[in-house]
Amino acid sequence: MASKATIEQFLACRRLAVVGVSRDPQDFSRSVFRAFAERGYDAVPVNPSATEVEGRACAPGLADVRPPVEAALLMTPPSATERVVRECAQVGVRRVWMHRGAGRGAVSPEAVAFCHEQGIAVVDGACPFMFLPGTGRFHSLHRFFLRLTGRLAS
Repeated sequence: MASKATIEQFLACRRLAVVGVSRDPQDFSRSVFRAFAERGYDAVPVNPSATEVEGRACAPGLADVRPPVEAALLMTPPSATERVVRECAQVGVRRVWMHRGAGRGAVSPEAVAFCHEQGIAVVDGACPFMFLPGTGRFHSLHRFFLRLTGRLAS
């Protein structure tokens, strides 16, 4: 479970990769990507099967992102998350957010453990919409109930 400080430090990074953002404009990952871009983040899409997302050049992997990013938001299936956090360590990304809305999301216990071992600050679950300013009452309520039930650190 990530602390509020870890979440705030991630959100303070202005250049970040959104790894696993979909080619489908209707996919939820695209909504998250757009939310960061609309709030002034230099969001870099990363997907080996896409060349462009929301008008921005898409990198096939984190090693291909120039200049490098400060943080990575993972919208990957858990089966790919461990490989991606290893790539984060190789390229020097020190902040990782493993997205989770409903279900497991991108969270992998092995990937979380690897991040801790490598000194990578990790948000292991939760949706950034719960913390980005101006995302609406539903997301604030979701955050409140997760904290109330102990599933989100305060």
